[in-house]
Amino acid sequence: MSARKNASSRRATWLAFGLVALAAFSASAQPQTDNIESTQSELEFSVQQNAQVPHDATVYSEPDFDQDAEATRAYKSALFTLSNLTAHPPSHTHDVFSQPTTTTPSLLSALLPNPQGQGPLGSAIRIALKLRQQFFIFRLFGGPSGSGARRRDEEMRGKAIKVVDLLQHSAELGNLDALFTLGYISLFPPSSHFPSDPKLAYDSLLHHAALTGNASSQALLAFFHATGYADVVPIDQAQALLYYTFAAQGGHKGAQMALGYRYWSGISTVEDCGRAVEWYESAADEAMSMFLSGPPGGQTLPQTATRLSDLDGGVFGPGASVASTGLNVVRPAVKAGLAQTAGETWDDVLEYYIFNADRGETDFAYKLGKIYYQGSIYSSAGGIGSGSEGVGRVPQDFHQAQFYFLQIARQIWPRDPTNPLQHNAPGYKAENVKHPGFAPKSAAYLGRMYLRGEGVKQDYAMAMMWFERGAEFEDRECHNLLGVMWRDGLVSGRQDMKTALVHFTRAAGQELAEAHVNLGKYNYHRGEFKLAITYFEAAVRFGSTFEAHFYLAKIHTLNMRIANEGFAAGFCASAVSFFKLVAERGVWDDDLLTDAEAAWYSGTERGKEIAILKWWVAAERGSEMAQNNLAYVLDQDRSMLRLTRFAPIEASNDTALLALTQWTRSAAQRNIDALVKVGDYYYHGLGVPDEPEALRWEKAAKYYQSAADTQLSALAMWNLGWMYENGIGVSQDFHLAKRHYDMAVETNSEAYLPVLLSLVKLYGRSLWYTLQGGKDGLNLWKYDADKMSVAERARLKQEIDSGSQDTSQKDGGAQPAPHEERAVEESEDDGKWYIGKASEDFRRRRQGEAARTAAAEEEDDLYQWARERRNAENERDTDFGPEDYFEAAIRGGHQRQEEVDEFTETLLLVALCGLVALLIYVRTRIVRRTREQEQEPQQDREGQRDLGLFPPPGDPARQEWNIAH
Repeated sequence: MSARKNASSRRATWLAFGLVALAAFSASAQPQTDNIESTQSELEFSVQQNAQVPHDATVYSEPDFDQDAEATRAYKSALFTLSNLTAHPPSHTHDVFSQPTTTTPSLLSALLPNPQGQGPLGSAIRIALKLRQQFFIFRLFGGPSGSGARRRDEEMRGKAIKVVDLLQHSAELGNLDALFTLGYISLFPPSSHFPSDPKLAYDSLLHHAALTGNASSQALLAFFHATGYADVVPIDQAQALLYYTFAAQGGHKGAQMALGYRYWSGISTVEDCGRAVEWYESAADEAMSMFLSGPPGGQTLPQTATRLSDLDGGVFGPGASVASTGLNVVRPAVKAGLAQTAGETWDDVLEYYIFNADRGETDFAYKLGKIYYQGSIYSSAGGIGSGSEGVGRVPQDFHQAQFYFLQIARQIWPRDPTNPLQHNAPGYKAENVKHPGFAPKSAAYLGRMYLRGEGVKQDYAMAMMWFERGAEFEDRECHNLLGVMWRDGLVSGRQDMKTALVHFTRAAGQELAEAHVNLGKYNYHRGEFKLAITYFEAAVRFGSTFEAHFYLAKIHTLNMRIANEGFAAGFCASAVSFFKLVAERGVWDDDLLTDAEAAWYSGTERGKEIAILKWWVAAERGSEMAQNNLAYVLDQDRSMLRLTRFAPIEASNDTALLALTQWTRSAAQRNIDALVKVGDYYYHGLGVPDEPEALRWEKAAKYYQSAADTQLSALAMWNLGWMYENGIGVSQDFHLAKRHYDMAVETNSEAYLPVLLSLVKLYGRSLWYTLQGGKDGLNLWKYDADKMSVAERARLKQEIDSGSQDTSQKDGGAQPAPHEERAVEESEDDGKWYIGKASEDFRRRRQGEAARTAAAEEEDDLYQWARERRNAENERDTDFGPEDYFEAAIRGGHQRQEEVDEFTETLLLVALCGLVALLIYVRTRIVRRTREQEQEPQQDREGQRDLGLFPPPGDPARQEWNIAH
């Protein structure tokens, strides 16, 4: 009997073990299946969306194997294999314990240890998993062997070849969807196992566009012609503009953005702000339509993209770049870069938050819930609806977010009623709550999840319950979303615009951006545009990044169309800027920047090439961030450039030209570091046409001056100071050099040491210049006129002008003609004065009105003005100028050949300083010895007056006293 019981107990034990193993296996296999199905559906949707062909383009026959049926079979087989290949997670995803939970909790899963669970067991599992990844011995025994990995890699490559072959076979049989897919994956390989073939991509897309007129194919063909990518076709901007126009007319959003950017910037066409507004408005309308197609409150905004240079502290590094100085230090990308430099990872941050949340720390639990809800460490400033920052991207997990928010909210509201709208009944709220802590904020997130169906079943009544609970404690998010529910009547019997406005006003009083947007939309639809502009501008100021920009652009567009010609340009520029921001943020269907960032951090050469390509496509559409990233990775100072097929051996001038083009376009969109970088390229001669060195330096100085005029770039000011000190690109002027050095340290205190060293050298050079007979050097002992501020200079000029006018009126002199006043003003504003300039101006004025007009038109060209100025300086400084042959003979010829080398000057200055120090030391010693000799007789006389017991000088007892002592 006991043996039978033991056997049955063993069978029960093995059965239970089998059930547990089966549950564990099914739970681990379920996410991968879901991923495969979702990937396959996304691919099919993408192909159906991009390959817009007539229904009769592909005919599916039933009975026999005709050509169309075979093409369809091959295409579907290719899609199935492709979905399996792309279902595997990429190598840049997070650790195991950071992966989101996609299955619902069950009894069996609760019995198993969860790496994301709370308590000591969950922490121990997470630590073990991290140790397994950190130490080699665990990876050695836990990971796949080298031969197994090679076999798997070969198997994946074979499947990739199968996909390409099936697509080619299907396309040859006339399947147009397969033709587009073949061209797309040849240009953008889904993984490293697929070959990259731009020529095949171009031919396939060209054939597809010719047969169907598809807008997606035409947009990619326009990119080929605009950039000459992979030398498939030569650069032809006219052909690119034609393809972009066809694609934009076909409704392709990316082509509309590219066309708007070209008309706005004047790329291969004349600048036309009006046409730029039309195309950007079309792209923004499409983005807004997609935003409104989502749940109440709109689609969740895509996470913001990241500049690679910001992670490194800016283009020129921390402290030297505008991106990492001043208020920019607190930007998420800069903080993330500093954390990355310190060796921190987001997994470490999550581990730290989980540890403290498990200990009952409410603030950590709330922040952890926010992180899981938004899928990022950093949230945007405008509130929940403004999205989050992509630089802190972590796996999004609504279940974990709900767990932590409920954990906090249950401290105030321990249970929910059966009818959520009766939550005010007794027993559903804790008594005498004075400090709710993070409970109202958690209620806002819980209500938002029920309102939008995020991680839970959509339930408007539950959403209103949580919003009303949070609104009791004046939470701004709860008030705003309560206003949305009352405005739209989402709960039956509860629709009242006045009540909604009350909630919006309370939320707006707490500086919530989305509440200002809702108030602005209310006034916008009523036609009260002035009041609407006030609310929308406040929303932008408080951090709104989408809807406020859209409606501001709409209002500026209306003003542009009804305003006169003088004001229309300003309204047009504002409308273009706002529409551009909306179109670039609303990229739910084609987020090139995020895809490029993921490919870049995959760590493979193929991934970097794909990232560069996608940044390039986005840059052609006008994205400043893409332009900056593309220029940064192709920059001549980075060794990565020599590791790609763009320049496999050495940095080519074509690559430098591409980088310079992107730096220039980024600078045109108000990136100051990019503006300084353009100056560097002209100074070093990278990517610029062959031209005289002096002309390049002049252009570099102008770019530095433009960056310095923003009063933000200390590096640009220092560069200008150095150029004025050495007379490179500008005329040598020690006073202007000192002024720019001083401005650099005033702009950025971190520039103190380099500015100090530069000033020491500058004063040394000025002293040497003065000792050689030069004039107008720096003076340490009196006030330097160049230290005057801009306001002081303006006031001084006004006093001089008024004094001149008073003098002329008192003298009874004739009033100058209008053209003479203009000539005087031009001569006063024409830069630094030099000897002979008055004569040159006089000769120029004598040439007549026509010549003066031509000269004024030439002065509008900065490059021409700089070239004339350089020639005038060279003519004046040469030994044999036009009217100074005798003076040149006195000075001696070949003056430039007798200049002292900078190193020699430095040695002479050091020797001179040492000689002065030696003379001071010798003089000090002589003075001290003289004073000691003068004081010695006086001390002797004082000693003879009162020596006490000590014998006087000359007494024999004096020697005995010394011996005794």
